[in-house]
Amino acid sequence: MSNDMERRLVDSVALQAYLAQHLPAVDKDTALQIERIRGGHSNETFFITSGSEQFVLRRPPYGPLLPTAHDVGREYRILKALTDTSVPVPSPLLYCEDIQVIGAPFYLMERIPGLAIRDTLPSAFEQDIQARTGIGEALIDALVELHKVDWQQAGLEGFGKPQGYLARQLRRWTGQLEASRSRPIPDLDAVTVWLQEHLPESQVSTIVHGDYRLDNALLAPEPPARVLAIVDWEMSTLGDPLADLGYLLSFWREADDPPFSLDASWQITGLPGFSSRADLVQRYIERTGRKVEHLDFYIALAIWKLAVLLEGSYKRYLAGTTDDPFFPVLEKGVPALAKRALSVCHGEMKFLP
Repeated sequence: MSNDMERRLVDSVALQAYLAQHLPAVDKDTALQIERIRGGHSNETFFITSGSEQFVLRRPPYGPLLPTAHDVGREYRILKALTDTSVPVPSPLLYCEDIQVIGAPFYLMERIPGLAIRDTLPSAFEQDIQARTGIGEALIDALVELHKVDWQQAGLEGFGKPQGYLARQLRRWTGQLEASRSRPIPDLDAVTVWLQEHLPESQVSTIVHGDYRLDNALLAPEPPARVLAIVDWEMSTLGDPLADLGYLLSFWREADDPPFSLDASWQITGLPGFSSRADLVQRYIERTGRKVEHLDFYIALAIWKLAVLLEGSYKRYLAGTTDDPFFPVLEKGVPALAKRALSVCHGEMKFLP
């Protein structure tokens, strides 16, 4: 482990003793190799290597957390439920609730040899512009498979409340916003009011990923585009499937969109060859037969929730409980997200076929 924060996040000696006791593949006499993965900004992710065996560990971030946020036990349960379905997910291996082991609950899953596309394309897609269309199509197809799963047969009774999802989301995230406040952000409050005034009737409930976007899917490194695994399930629940579609579209930049530079990963889909948002919506409609309406609400909701979540992260940064180098940009980044959400409320984003 390379610094004090990383040693606080994972006690390597205690982890090795625990894993050697619970996983036969872990050698108790050979020190674990632990690599912190910096791609995400919420739950902490580590690559764990023991001899020839490789795993992924997920645990909550260090320090005080928002209520109900960063629930790794929830991630583990959904992965277990989806393991034998057509949804591509890593196999979960164990869950530990005992905070005495590394200081927080954690779980271990298999490591999938796929790539998360963030600020650069894999070389094969860099060279083949036409193949980029398949990336959006593969993401939609994987989302369709998720929304097809019978959550009752999958053993997810009680995982969420199927009725009243959208109203509950507004109540919950408005409460999160109050808990996250460290400064006034008028645009964020304006979006809150707009969402409350434009609440549509929810669709029939499905499993909802809650954070479905390009860099939360591990893709095959070469064409044709294939989703090998959907990851980062901490916000999953039962609810309106269009919330996932709206979330994906909220990150899906087109070449002529206004500049927005909070994260370099949000620029990728503006490159030549990528599907338009309207193309993605059309593919989703064709493969589900579902009526897609009120997308402005779902997209504004997605951006608003992200702004609230990141404002909580910014508050943790101000308190000195995180060393994530991304968080200082949230001083201006969260207000920029709020402005973007408000522009969706005002009808300034194209997303319909």
